[in-house]
Amino acid sequence: MRRAAVYFAPDLDDPLHAAASAWLGRDAETGAEVAQPGLPEMAAITADPRGYGFHATLKPPFRLATGPAELVADVTRWAAAIAPFELPPLSVQDLKGFLALRETAPCPALHALADSAVEALDAHRAPPTEDELARRRKAKLSAAHEALLLRWGYPYVMGEWQFHMTLTRRLTPEERAVYLPAAEAHFAGIAGAPRKVGTVCVFTQAAPGAPFLIAERIRLGG
Repeated sequence: MRRAAVYFAPDLDDPLHAAASAWLGRDAETGAEVAQPGLPEMAAITADPRGYGFHATLKPPFRLATGPAELVADVTRWAAAIAPFELPPLSVQDLKGFLALRETAPCPALHALADSAVEALDAHRAPPTEDELARRRKAKLSAAHEALLLRWGYPYVMGEWQFHMTLTRRLTPEERAVYLPAAEAHFAGIAGAPRKVGTVCVFTQAAPGAPFLIAERIRLGG
């Protein structure tokens, strides 16, 4: 069964789209490979986020309990009632050993958007299998995370959600010393530029292990 997710991703005319596609080595809109910076082990360092496509998670990946068309229609209805808003400037940050673009100032509207996506679109999510639950529990979840996993199929939502646009796998201190300044240079003048959250994206995965692709871009506010 195919999987889907609802993400924020930069607009095609936003320079962040091209910069992030080059960093990860794949354009999530077209699926095309993109030449990466010439850093050691770059393809391996970015393999995990490349598979998911450049994004910030709103509703995490889930197996569809409905058809893709039904999901898109429901996301369109949901998004129409949400006003676009300004995204704070972004910067490259270390998040528990991963590099990611993160907001530089609090943005309650971001959290409200993610919380709303998780709840409003949950009818399209098939319940996790026992194997899926077991994989999540390998992270030694807290009681709060376990409760979220059982309720929403993912432990890092609602109060545990953090906005991040992942750039690497978890790095060693030696790797971080190379990749953090490289990422800061790569996204200089781009990450911190003004931008709005004016659309959300439905990403889909055709089969297990296949890359996620943008299936639909849907405007907030209708």
